[in-house]
Amino acid sequence: MNTFKKIVSVFSIAAIGGVAAVGVDHFYFAKQNAWMAEANIRNPLPVKFAGLTTSTAETNINFVSAAQKAVPAVVHIKSKVEMQDTRATYNSIWDYMNGNPRQNMVQGMVTGSGVIVSNDGYIVTNNHVIEDAGKIEVTLSDRRTYTAKVVGKDPETDLAVLKIDATNLPYLEYGNSDETQVGQWVLAVGNPYNLTSTVTAGIISAKGRNIDILPNDPSKNMYPIESYLQTDAAVNPGNSGGALINTDGQLVGINSAIASNTGSYTGYSFAIPVNLVRKVVADLLESGTVQRAFLGVTIRTVDEDIAKSAGLSTTNGIYVDAVTENGAAESAGIKEGDVITKVGDQPVNDVAGLEEQIARLRPGDKVSITLNRDNKEMEIPVLLRNIDGNTSKLAAAEAPSSLSALGASFSSASKDELGKFGLNNGVKVVQLQQGKLRDIGIQEGFIITKVDHQTVSSANDIERILKNKTGGILVEGIYPNGTRAYYAFGA
Repeated sequence: MNTFKKIVSVFSIAAIGGVAAVGVDHFYFAKQNAWMAEANIRNPLPVKFAGLTTSTAETNINFVSAAQKAVPAVVHIKSKVEMQDTRATYNSIWDYMNGNPRQNMVQGMVTGSGVIVSNDGYIVTNNHVIEDAGKIEVTLSDRRTYTAKVVGKDPETDLAVLKIDATNLPYLEYGNSDETQVGQWVLAVGNPYNLTSTVTAGIISAKGRNIDILPNDPSKNMYPIESYLQTDAAVNPGNSGGALINTDGQLVGINSAIASNTGSYTGYSFAIPVNLVRKVVADLLESGTVQRAFLGVTIRTVDEDIAKSAGLSTTNGIYVDAVTENGAAESAGIKEGDVITKVGDQPVNDVAGLEEQIARLRPGDKVSITLNRDNKEMEIPVLLRNIDGNTSKLAAAEAPSSLSALGASFSSASKDELGKFGLNNGVKVVQLQQGKLRDIGIQEGFIITKVDHQTVSSANDIERILKNKTGGILVEGIYPNGTRAYYAFGA
């Protein structure tokens, strides 16, 4: 009997618990529906609690079409360069004892990428991909190979334009880098590690990045422009000069650099914005040189400290520390203490952004500068000038002389050098750069005695003989160790 009572008690407790659970559940969902109804009154959007969402719909992002446009227009570039052999060799035991190693040059290779921007064979790449190159070989995505010539290059933006002798080529259309937005999907197309036609995806992580990677040397009038698009699309060595495209397959940047402690991709890469690329390419095609405009100001990005010390009401814009005497800004009426906020219709909020906008213009161009002065906004028209302070454009680049094509500096051989080898004349190769003499194997210190069987005593003699010369050219001479040598190259 006691056992029967225990069983009845257990079942009674279970029944009571089940009724309570049903009641609580009914109450919870009734309250939830009330909350949802109230939410829908406050916000007409179909809002739901995140934990109760049952929709499986996803945004369908497809990169196939963009990749199909870009891959055929991105090329693989191989640049043959001469570099110093690090292995020490000596001409004689005497040189060995005195620590005078022979200057041996060896053939090296730099690889990268490029983007075809016209159907008749013009290609954009990075300057650092083809700098100091001898022969430049371009391989298309269909494995056709061409030898390219350099149309022009600009170390200040790290851009160069090449030309191959081909027609009816696939090419990429220019997009608008000003319209790119942080968070926007982009694709990087190139040839990392010699893996041809590689496509990676990422987003625009930031705009207007200055990473201090280009040489800055005011003594040589070198003022680099760095206002990169930052992306997390994977870019590795060999991607330099390749394409950064949007999902419509338009070119928005030229991939140029990575941030890395290892030498390979670790999360950030940088591309030159295409609006700057477009202007540099146009200049190089038109005149062989970049027409650089200058505003004539010393500037800083406004931060909280500057805003406080200058009594500014905002940290937006670029603070003018000083204006260059007789420069474009001074002539237009821009003053120290002004805060520049726009160049034309384009807002600018840091030094890199302002420099990029001015770099897209040429000497003689007029541009409206919007600025704040004493916390009042004003627009000032400015006539931009060149580095020399006038509005003249640079003349078209002159064709290199026959002497400069040799890639060497010369001096007349000294009396001691002539007497040592019983010579009556000679021109010494003092220093070698990239050029024809290095290509054929001549080394520094070589004394040229004849060019095309004609005696030479000065660099002017060499230039006179080579001027308007066609066909093969024979160079004769002697090295400091007494070794006579003969070299030949095509004019």
